[in-house]
Amino acid sequence: MVRVTPWHETAPPSEAALHARFAAEGLVPHAWSNGPHYQYAPHTHAYHKVLYVLEGEITFELPATGEALTLRPGDRLDLPPGTTHAARVGPGGVTCLEAPRD
Repeated sequence: MVRVTPWHETAPPSEAALHARFAAEGLVPHAWSNGPHYQYAPHTHAYHKVLYVLEGEITFELPATGEALTLRPGDRLDLPPGTTHAARVGPGGVTCLEAPRD
């Protein structure tokens, strides 16, 4: 099941804080960024994707359900393997930390 865990703290997360959250789960993330309005066509992954937004905004679209899930700094996305999804980056670009879960 696709799950979004919103960030509930008042201050946005630091990169070190997000790395610590990944480390607590035994995961090693990599960072990636895209400029404003970048779009990813529908695709899948063979692994469980764990993603946190560090800066900016990105909307994940799930064609199977018609859902659009917008993530902002600190929000987490858990995406099971084989889930078809597309993505649209917000107007200010986005930086994410992502790791595969076996």
